[in-house]
Amino acid sequence: MNILLTILQAVQILAAIGMIGLILMQHGKGADAGAAFGGGAGSASLFGASGGANFLSRTTAVLAGLFLAGTLGLAYFGNLAPAAARAGSVLENAAPIAPASQIPGTDSAPAAAGAGPVEVPAAPATGAAQIPGK
Repeated sequence: MNILLTILQAVQILAAIGMIGLILMQHGKGADAGAAFGGGAGSASLFGASGGANFLSRTTAVLAGLFLAGTLGLAYFGNLAPAAARAGSVLENAAPIAPASQIPGTDSAPAAAGAGPVEVPAAPATGAAQIPGK
């Protein structure tokens, strides 16, 4: 099962990177207006006058389909874990919180045998007390 998930993740990542590259290579619809006023130098491109747009858009659509299929596959196979692993709440596996009696510097901490009371540090100075004197 882990091999299948790894393959699906690889397909997902490669399709996403491919889509990003192909989308950045395509020109927008506003670029066609420039060709009507003498900017038609791009008509002699590698794929022909309109072949590039068709090739890039169709390849982008195929990669988008692969990306969608990979997403659905990861969602389906990711939820096939055993029921015992999914039972209960996520918060049930959280780390336990230390009680207040174990936090140093609190008033509820019990004094050790033979030791004096727990000293609490003084609060920092505020306001005019922070300004050093001359």
